[in-house]
Amino acid sequence: MSKVITISREFGSGGREIGFRLSEKLGIPFYDKEIISLAAEGNNIAESVFRANDEVIGKKERINHDYVSVNPFSPLYEIPVSDQVFLMQSQIIRKLEQQGPCIIIGRCSDIIVQDGFHVFICAGMKVRLQRMQKLQPEEPVKKLEARMRSVDKKRREYYQYYSGNEWGNPRNYHLSLNSGKLGVERCVEIIADCVEHG
Repeated sequence: MSKVITISREFGSGGREIGFRLSEKLGIPFYDKEIISLAAEGNNIAESVFRANDEVIGKKERINHDYVSVNPFSPLYEIPVSDQVFLMQSQIIRKLEQQGPCIIIGRCSDIIVQDGFHVFICAGMKVRLQRMQKLQPEEPVKKLEARMRSVDKKRREYYQYYSGNEWGNPRNYHLSLNSGKLGVERCVEIIADCVEHG
């Protein structure tokens, strides 16, 4: 297998877990939030700035203190922090792609890695809620559902803003799987089979 696998996912669908288990099965590196640390480290910017602007769309009406201080001759000068974060994460993702096969979660990686194998993981709201309740049993169901809808909306807008494509549209991916119907393990098996024999 010589390709990078990118996984886009609905919140609560288990996409991150599927990616992590797939990396163990295939013996290749896994990157999700690690991309934030690598980008922050490589650009001498506080990781907290990256975390606050991770998968967030830039706003034109930002005021001065919302911009990272950079060299005025830099192409990043006075670009909203979220756009800078996207550009820096894109550079890291391209470097990871050059290093060889790996799994990258989210961050428009399917657009950045053009010769990868792109997967979208979804599941019905009921299944996603059940999954999230197991992970966060103290959280009220209505609050969890509101958060899921909010995160999905944010991911959809972010993806459309930076890619111009429709998030979750099967035409934009090599493979779309419903983890609620198939289960996490079966999703891992299907993806592994596709990349190893496809």
